[in-house]
Amino acid sequence: MIDIASIPADRPVLIAGPTASGKSALALTIAQTGGGVIVNADALQVYGNWHVLTARPDAADLEAAPHHLYGHVAWDAPYSVGHWLRNVAALIGEERPIIVGGTGLYFRALTEGLAEIPPTPAEIRALADSRPLEDLIAALDPGTAAGIDLNNRARVQRAWEVLTATGKGLAEWQADTPAPLLPLAECTALVMDAQVEWLNARIAGRFDLMLDRGALAEAEANWSRWDPGLPSMRAIGAPELIAHLRGEITLEAARQAAIIASRQYAKRQRTWFRARMGDWTPVRLP
Repeated sequence: MIDIASIPADRPVLIAGPTASGKSALALTIAQTGGGVIVNADALQVYGNWHVLTARPDAADLEAAPHHLYGHVAWDAPYSVGHWLRNVAALIGEERPIIVGGTGLYFRALTEGLAEIPPTPAEIRALADSRPLEDLIAALDPGTAAGIDLNNRARVQRAWEVLTATGKGLAEWQADTPAPLLPLAECTALVMDAQVEWLNARIAGRFDLMLDRGALAEAEANWSRWDPGLPSMRAIGAPELIAHLRGEITLEAARQAAIIASRQYAKRQRTWFRARMGDWTPVRLP
């Protein structure tokens, strides 16, 4: 583990890591030890309709230190990396930010800058939704296609929408990226490095705790407005619990499927962090 007392109290702290790795607890300890406000960098914890299932800080955590950008977005509201970055910019002030989460794109925008791309018109997004992935890929400019994961529907569709709406490829927009809000050199940047077996056990234990704390009731509250196409409905475990509520699978089957989905997500996160955060300080975990 890192020596918390050695972290300069006058520098912003960034804490990235896979789900269930204990990054929120570390952020709270740093805030209580050296001061600061905790800022969410998790793309699902911003939504107000999920509290238990996204492992947002509980009442005791909120009382122990100031927390920002948790649950402040409506379930059906659009919210992007750009929205998040503007929200963070408004929080940079006298108290140092301790920015914590598992969304790598948020941290990349924060420390490397974000291209100021105009919003996508609704009609273009609807058109993109109706197109098969291979058609979207075929329409991309070569520079953009070479720089994104072509198996990731969301990334490909975003690139297609940008090109269609602006006539300019995503790669070209990114080449004109402005200066970052918080350059990495000016921050204490930590990334949680967890062993797979240890993390898998934590994931299973945490999902069971979520069930004990009312995750099924939370899913039931979202059932009437369930739309798997909305970003807010991508909380891990939500599709599985909804399937159980519909009578399609047992609760135990939903539990097992949600744990597997969480482990798969953690694997993708670890891969992303190791590929792109080699200059961050690793926090070794069991």
